[in-house]
Amino acid sequence: MANIILASSSPRRQELLQQLGLDFQVFSPEVDETVLAGETVEQYVERLAKDKAKVVLTRYPEAVVIAADTSLSFAGKIIGKPESKQHAFEIWSALSGHWHDVFSGLCVAKSSKMLSTVVKTQVELQVLSHAEMEKYWATGEPVGKAGAYAIQGIAAQYIPQIRGSYSNVVGLPLHETAQLLESIKAFR
Repeated sequence: MANIILASSSPRRQELLQQLGLDFQVFSPEVDETVLAGETVEQYVERLAKDKAKVVLTRYPEAVVIAADTSLSFAGKIIGKPESKQHAFEIWSALSGHWHDVFSGLCVAKSSKMLSTVVKTQVELQVLSHAEMEKYWATGEPVGKAGAYAIQGIAAQYIPQIRGSYSNVVGLPLHETAQLLESIKAFR
């Protein structure tokens, strides 16, 4: 297969992609992550994944690009990364004791073809006390994470169950990534 580029500087996405046994390079593109008026979380994450792939393809037109974007949805709202400690506490207070949805937009593209999909996983977050929120915030782990938590880290202790792809919640749905990579091979 042609040179593969992961359009992300996320160490978690890099670790996940390594599980597929692929050789790849990393290039993290700059894209506008503003939510458009009326845009659903599914539309949002897919658009961002496609936008990231397009930016990388303009720089590396011979490459196969893997791009993803992950966000949460709860009560009809898109929940991204916390902007502050207070914002993280607001997110956790809303999610505490409830199920929420984690969506990843995934795009595998090359100059002749762009394939994309959206993967949904449901996650249950236990009821969190203020002391648990303080303790978790103090670890530094929630910073820069959609929903202000990392399921693959310390936050695992607060998540009783999920329905769907674990790797999706981490940030790159591996099953779907492998499928799209296989499909893109057919296009010249």
